[in-house]
Amino acid sequence: MGERMFIEGNVAVAYGASVAGCQAFFGYPITPQNEITEWFAREFPKMGRVFVQTQSELGSINMLYGAAATGVRAMTSSSSPGWSLMQETVSDLANAELPCVIVNVQRGGPGGGPIRHAQQDYFQCTRGGGHGDYRNIVLVPASSQECCDLTQLAFYLADKYRNPVIVMSDAIVGRLRETVEVEKIEFGSLPGKDWAVSGKGKHRDGERRVVEHSGDLFGRYSSYHSLLQSLDEKIKRMQEAELRYEDYKAEDASLILVAYGYTARVAKEAVNLARSAGIKAGLLRLITAWPFPYEVIRQKACLGSNFLVVEDSLGQLVEDVRIAVEGNSDIGMVNILDRHMLTDGGMILPDRVLAKIEEMSRA
Repeated sequence: MGERMFIEGNVAVAYGASVAGCQAFFGYPITPQNEITEWFAREFPKMGRVFVQTQSELGSINMLYGAAATGVRAMTSSSSPGWSLMQETVSDLANAELPCVIVNVQRGGPGGGPIRHAQQDYFQCTRGGGHGDYRNIVLVPASSQECCDLTQLAFYLADKYRNPVIVMSDAIVGRLRETVEVEKIEFGSLPGKDWAVSGKGKHRDGERRVVEHSGDLFGRYSSYHSLLQSLDEKIKRMQEAELRYEDYKAEDASLILVAYGYTARVAKEAVNLARSAGIKAGLLRLITAWPFPYEVIRQKACLGSNFLVVEDSLGQLVEDVRIAVEGNSDIGMVNILDRHMLTDGGMILPDRVLAKIEEMSRA
């Protein structure tokens, strides 16, 4: 048994990183993820680990590049505007095949936007916000416990695939205080890091290592085609092996809700209310926003289910659901315009979702 704590999701992220063996954190303050940076600033020096408050998010992501190149487990965290600033180096990290973890606690936009909750970074996180062909696994916690556990998983998957992994939270999950059991999770063995820039003396052949993000120019791959072929194979392996979702009462559902993060918790309550009223509703909760459960949704659509997407944006997740159903199902949406208050402090609540479930059930 691990240590039980009553902590918020942001702090749970930090504990998860710590027990996963993270040795270095680089970060710049930005709401609503400052509790993560604060925890590392306070605790990592006591542990003899590295904490650096950088001069900007650009500094954070580039220091992360340097630390990842040495083979140590390292991470940064930010929120939507800061995440946007990091995108060029995220693309470089993917090309250089450097394992690291980046946490994005989403807030409103576009631009600076409000500093409170939203789910408007789905496209940017799941498509790769930088240039070029690459994908990052995107883990989307819906509770403080998952903030801890999925951060640990993120470090494992980063090392497994030599690729950045994103933990995409939102301000409500990040600030939600719940009981969390902080315990190290063992995921299995990992390949060695003979590629790491860790000093000639630490390599059996006594040769130095070079890490760069132009894989076809410095000998890591024989050609640009070989680089792209390797990235393509990696993307396919991640798609096949790392899809994660929760199927809640969806087996016999005529209407399936699709959601992640805080709106998934709202949607689950709406499903319970609908079931109490005799409506066969279910929920497909994303645990990975990428890979995405296209085939799962496609099969449900072929069996006659319709879908209701619940997301705190104008509509981004809904596009993946449309792709998956291939025109075989009706798709409804509850979005940011359905908040209980039309302010940055408003939330999507179960009654609005239930009303849409009832409307679609009557159609």
